[in-house]
Amino acid sequence: MAGQIKCLVDRIVERRAKGDPLLVETTRAKLIFKGINPEAYTTTSPDDPLLEEKIRAIAAQLGVSLEPV
Repeated sequence: MAGQIKCLVDRIVERRAKGDPLLVETTRAKLIFKGINPEAYTTTSPDDPLLEEKIRAIAAQLGVSLEPV
């Protein structure tokens, strides 16, 4: 299913920021520093299992659960 990477990245930003615009930007910056540019992925971006694993590891480091609510 294409777009899984974007969903995961968006979920990290949304859950970590909890609506705070400053935390949205801070979280995006942290993702970029870790090698994931949130702007580079769309709903049509192909899924990559290795990249998905890397994003899940970053989420764990940031203390964010990626499980659906």
